[in-house]
Amino acid sequence: MPLYHASCVEWEGKGVLFCGHSGSGKSDMSLRLIDEGAKLVADDRVDLCNRDGVLEAVVPERIKGLLEVRGLGIVPMPYSEKTEVFLKVDLCQACEIERMPDTMFETIEGVRVPVLKLDPKTASATAKVKLALSVFSQGRGLAE
Repeated sequence: MPLYHASCVEWEGKGVLFCGHSGSGKSDMSLRLIDEGAKLVADDRVDLCNRDGVLEAVVPERIKGLLEVRGLGIVPMPYSEKTEVFLKVDLCQACEIERMPDTMFETIEGVRVPVLKLDPKTASATAKVKLALSVFSQGRGLAE
């Protein structure tokens, strides 16, 4: 199973994959969503596989239930073993995000997944993730 440099949480049964360079805020975004009711799947490393056309995120054995919290250390957390990925979030700086972007998708392990570019430092970051999950999981897409 391919190992990816990403973090993953589950919000209301839907997986969110956070991607970005080291220090971009993957663990911090996970912690913020966990604080709002999400469940940890994997922090910093996640196994991804195509299970019958569904992108599945699975926590690697060595890091089950562990979240790195900068300034605090490695902290045990309740976790889910796996989840279906509904959204990939690319963490970046605000200047890299178009104001009115076209809907983006990426194919991961042969599965087409919607992508949200997000500045994790904005106050609305977790709200945007939850809104994008709602929009994309209902198949509505964005207004043209």
